[in-house]
Formats: sequence, C-alpha cells, structure tokens
Amino acid sequence: MADVNIRLPAEAKDRLAAIAAAEGLSLRAYLTLLAETLLTPDERIARAEKARAVLKKWNGYAPTAGAQQELDSELDRRLAQATGR
Repeated sequence: MADVNIRLPAEAKDRLAAIAAAEGLSLRAYLTLLAETLLTPDERIARAEKARAVLKKWNGYAPTAGAQQELDSELDRRLAQATGR
C-alpha cells in the first residue's frame, strides 16, 4: 500500500491523534479505519434507496417527495433544538 501525505491544521492532527490514542490506535490506523467505515455520498444514497425499497416491501412505506421534504425539515428542526442551534 502506498503512503500519502495530507496537509491539515496542526490542531486537527492533534485532535485526531488524541482520539486515536484513546482507542489504542496509531493515527495512521485510526484514519485507515475511519476511511473504511465512512460512506461516500454515493454509498449513502444507495443505502437509503435500498432501505426505502425494503420498507416499501415490508409495510408499504413510500413517501412522496413533498412528504419526504416535510420529514427532513422536521428532523432538521428537532436536531437544531437538541443541539441548541
């Protein structure tokens, strides 16, 4: 596996290194694990489409675009309220 250099602020590097150390990992191992477990935007879309298909098959759940927007807005409102934003 080829190595790469990534430029980031020292504060970000220090924070990531502290998180990695708390998990018993090197920064390199932590970043590798992070890259393997996070989803790309395309992967998130594919997963959401698959989940919607499963829900529709299971219980008929199939919101319209407008209903989906209302649900997203309500979730955004609740998250903002919970985080004090």
